Amino acid sequence: MTEYGRGPGSEPWHPDDPLYGDGGWTGQQAQPGQQSPYGGRPQHYPQQEQQPQYDEWGRPYDQQQYPAAPQQHPQYDGDAWHTGGHPQAPTDPTDPYGGQAAAYGGDQDDYYGNPEAYPPPEPPSRRQAEPEPRTDWDPGPDQGEHAFFAGGGDDGDGADEADGTGRAGRGRGRGNKGRKRRNGCACLVVLAVFGGGIAGVGYFGFQFYQNRFGEAPDYAGDGTGQSVTVQIPKGASGYDIGRRLKEAGVVKSVDAFVAAQAQNPDGKSIQAGAYLLNKRMSAESAVEMMLDPKSQNNVMVTPGQRNAQVYKAIDEKLGLSEGSTEKVAESKFESLGLPEWANNNGDIKDPLEGFLWPGTYPAAEGMKPETVLKDMVGQASKKYGAYQLSAKAQGLKLDNPLEVVTVASLVQAEGKTHDDFRKMAEVVYNRLEPTNTETYQLLQFDSTFNYLKGESNIHISESEINSNKDPYNTYTRKGLPPGPIGNPGEDALRAALNPTDDGWIYFVATDGANKTEFARTHDEFLRLKEKFNDSSGN
Repeated sequence: MTEYGRGPGSEPWHPDDPLYGDGGWTGQQAQPGQQSPYGGRPQHYPQQEQQPQYDEWGRPYDQQQYPAAPQQHPQYDGDAWHTGGHPQAPTDPTDPYGGQAAAYGGDQDDYYGNPEAYPPPEPPSRRQAEPEPRTDWDPGPDQGEHAFFAGGGDDGDGADEADGTGRAGRGRGRGNKGRKRRNGCACLVVLAVFGGGIAGVGYFGFQFYQNRFGEAPDYAGDGTGQSVTVQIPKGASGYDIGRRLKEAGVVKSVDAFVAAQAQNPDGKSIQAGAYLLNKRMSAESAVEMMLDPKSQNNVMVTPGQRNAQVYKAIDEKLGLSEGSTEKVAESKFESLGLPEWANNNGDIKDPLEGFLWPGTYPAAEGMKPETVLKDMVGQASKKYGAYQLSAKAQGLKLDNPLEVVTVASLVQAEGKTHDDFRKMAEVVYNRLEPTNTETYQLLQFDSTFNYLKGESNIHISESEINSNKDPYNTYTRKGLPPGPIGNPGEDALRAALNPTDDGWIYFVATDGANKTEFARTHDEFLRLKEKFNDSSGN
């Protein structure tokens, strides 16, 4: 039964319709070719006591009589339903309602006369199924509700659905079990997600606390018997050193090393170089061991030091036979990073002389000589490039940057103190002048003769000097030697670029060691020479 009537169809009838509650269209004229459901005979119903009718709010309807009117089918033309504007058809004697007065006539309201009214009743052949009610607040699983929130798994629902056939009931039971399994899996997934999130928050919270307030992880003791060489670059901070030690397996954490270095009074004095350390050491032990010179696998180049001395030190640090590094320097010098203006003279004894920049360099067993040499040459090339030697050479009346380095090596070799370097540079430039009538462009430096001899002797006889015609002998050859005679430091290089202008042309180490005095004339030079002879006992 529908909401507004008791007809078998789904069309809603208005309660004021006189046909409300009747059998609908079963009494209408049969379609052509069909038999009337009552055999074409009028039907008589026994007189029954009339029951009061109530509207949808529970109020009784007034029992009214309506004047008879021929029945017609209302039509809708797009603007309104028309129920009485057409000629009336003859009354069908088989129609039980044919003799009744029209449902809506005269002064009665037409409930089907506008588009917003209830649609009129339709014959069974044109009726449509009544749409299922839709709810906006609680859709079921068939309307897209997620299985996790569907109530199909409750036992009570299963009991309500058991009013079908046995087979259908069994089918519903299997569906409910499937939904229960899905609901259980969904619960496990949710629990796993929430559990993982809580665990992650706890882990990162603990790590944050450890990083902020906890002690840094550290090993204990002096480490294992396994040793490792760690190279520390120049200018490395405590954090950089700790990171390299941690990567090598020496300390357990960077923070532990930084803290230990800060606690040690000499911790900031750790120098660049190579260190032989034990693995898995405490940070405190690592700092102490790095401060011990015995653990340092380094080669130090000092200002003025000759290459022959550097080669020997490298052989010792690398555990190589004597002369190994010198052979590498002679055969591979072109691949070690020399500037293009280097080695421009065929009389140069060592192409790398003057290009092993003073400093400390890693040199541990297992390293190759060319690796150590390349580091030294690269540093020298960088320094010389920063001073723009090509441009400075022209201002100093020199032919090329190599001659600037050669002058700096002479200043480094002959000068004893920082104050001597600029005066010594002026002596070199004054003696190279074509107008020099004191020495006639002869430098007359003992250091150049000692270089070619591989010695460091201050007592050289005049006969020995004058008999040697080597290009490096500045007593017999005018001008500069073919190349540098050592590795100048930065102070000597700056002095060569900025000499004094006081007229110095002579100098004598009057004490034979650390005191150098300068003169402008030959007579002053002779007095300084006597002073030297007195101090040396000659």
